[in-house]
Amino acid sequence: MVDAVVFDLDGVLVDSEPVWEEVRRAYVAAHGGTWQPDTQRRLMGMSTGEWARYLSDELGVDRTAEQVAAEVVEEMARRYAARVPLIDGADEVVRRLAGRWPLGLASSSPTRLIEAALDAAGLTDVFGATLSTERTARGKPAPDVYLAVAGRLGVDPAGCVAVEDSSNGVRSAAAAGMRVVAVPHGAYPLDPDAGALAAVTLPAVGELTPQVVAALD
Repeated sequence: MVDAVVFDLDGVLVDSEPVWEEVRRAYVAAHGGTWQPDTQRRLMGMSTGEWARYLSDELGVDRTAEQVAAEVVEEMARRYAARVPLIDGADEVVRRLAGRWPLGLASSSPTRLIEAALDAAGLTDVFGATLSTERTARGKPAPDVYLAVAGRLGVDPAGCVAVEDSSNGVRSAAAAGMRVVAVPHGAYPLDPDAGALAAVTLPAVGELTPQVVAALD
């Protein structure tokens, strides 16, 4: 039985991964660091503290992790103030599912950016629980944020369906015991092991109907 649906934000509702990559690439280059071939894949799902330390400690950025986090998030907030890149049809999908199940949001974005995105999309009141990994001990692929959102919704994680786009996000939700609908971004395909964890893989979030979720009972 499906008791709740828990969405990721970046890459599922908001096409923000390319914006994050652009902003962090430019930041690394401007502050003496070196972007690695696997950097973007590794960053996807990390909490704010985790990726800030990664840029500072491993990519050679000449700023403290605290400075990295504050300055990159400030630039992302500036981009969002100009335009939040909502994925076509994502808001309609969320509203359709909200008519049938309680909804949660488990995101690696900072709380500030989650609030900005949901406000711009008019979805603030649709989610019964929203949580950033900056408020959990570990980011994705650890299950912390999904377990916490299920707890806030008052449901067993095994009764939840999670909607994710990234490999680390799929791993996180699966580790929490949730059934996972994967909607991978065209530019960031799932790793084979993560793809194997998904109960369903869809080409676009617009394909996520109540019937697809109900079939996971």
